[in-house]
Amino acid sequence: MRQAVILAGGMGTRLKAITGDLPKPLAPADGKPLLERQLELLSLSGVTDVVLLCSYRAETIRDFCGDGSRWGLAVTCIEEERARGTAGAVLDALPHLADSFFVLYGDTVLDVDLETMARAHEAACPDATLLVHPNDHPADSDIVEVDAAGTVLAIHGYPHPPGKDLPNLVNAGLYILEKRALAALDQTDTLPEKPDFGKHVFARMLDQGMRLLGYRSPEYIKDAGTPERLEKTGKDLRTGRVAALSLRTPSPAIFIDRDGVINEERSYISDPDQVVLIEGAAEALRLLNRTHFRTVIITNQPVVARGEATEEELQRVHNRLDTLLGAQGAYVDALYFCPHHPDKGFAGERTDLKIVCDCRKPARGMIDEAAADLNIDIAASWYIGDMTTDIELARRCGMNSVLVETGFGGRDGKYDAQPTFVAPSLREAVALILDRVA
Repeated sequence: MRQAVILAGGMGTRLKAITGDLPKPLAPADGKPLLERQLELLSLSGVTDVVLLCSYRAETIRDFCGDGSRWGLAVTCIEEERARGTAGAVLDALPHLADSFFVLYGDTVLDVDLETMARAHEAACPDATLLVHPNDHPADSDIVEVDAAGTVLAIHGYPHPPGKDLPNLVNAGLYILEKRALAALDQTDTLPEKPDFGKHVFARMLDQGMRLLGYRSPEYIKDAGTPERLEKTGKDLRTGRVAALSLRTPSPAIFIDRDGVINEERSYISDPDQVVLIEGAAEALRLLNRTHFRTVIITNQPVVARGEATEEELQRVHNRLDTLLGAQGAYVDALYFCPHHPDKGFAGERTDLKIVCDCRKPARGMIDEAAADLNIDIAASWYIGDMTTDIELARRCGMNSVLVETGFGGRDGKYDAQPTFVAPSLREAVALILDRVA
């Protein structure tokens, strides 16, 4: 992917106390303009051609960037003839754009491995790819629903219907678009004068049978369009958190069992109404969400093999978990489950899943898959669980472990595995880990 489009038309009205009359993309994040940080990232990622779509004080942005040669880029500034909103600006600029291109919003701080995202797009051949990730406020975010292959099934704009459980997978505002798909988009009586990608264009693409890919990533990408957000992203830049979360950088993870650790142990959960958070679990995850650790649930789910829940029904259980955590400002970066079960003899069981696999704990398959997907430094990671199965898995992977006394509390007796530490619950386990890595 050699071209990127940056939406740089914002006035920055809410930032005027900081920027004065400067356009929003030139607001300073930790002493450096947002736009300059984006150009540096694009240059690092192999992009060579950048198109800036400008409106307010376009000449100031043009003067700042020049021809882009100081970043090793060719930068072109296109000034909108009329205000057309973010998606409208891109649609109007199509004659100037390449066959495939990134789209970035000029008021975001991000450090994303764009080359890995481009490879995922090229492998899947969709009409558009959206970077999606969990956040701490899903209730007021556009939620992207995907299938197991990452194909977008629906985009749920907010406000969401009361009582509806949705996955915490948010449109982060970073895209790869295919020019041919946008050119073929039927805009007649379907798009407003100032269309938005998330609310209008992508919805219309889905209606017309186009394929969208949800590219899930735990990397840092946040809006910096208000004084509070600009200050927060500046702090994250200073502390190194932004760079640490990039997939270019191997990062440690906190692997966490699900039942008996995050939610109450209920034998073989198959219904969302069985999901009840353990006190303090959301608080613990909220603490981890502010660190450089990736958070990953690793869980055996034999309910699928036993015929007690389909994959779709299990997804609804996980949607409820996401909803309950999100309501308390917490999330996990990823969840991996093993659907297999080696023992036969259950009514309605699925024979295709009644196998000895390499992912059912304490086998390390799910850990290795997560490490490959998320560039995790396993040796620097931790595992928190309530069963000796979890502790044995940690031992096999060479990780420190914490056995929590909720759930089974290690009383399953399946393995003679000793944890590194014992803690009353997830909340204390996280505090123990953070104290030791501080």
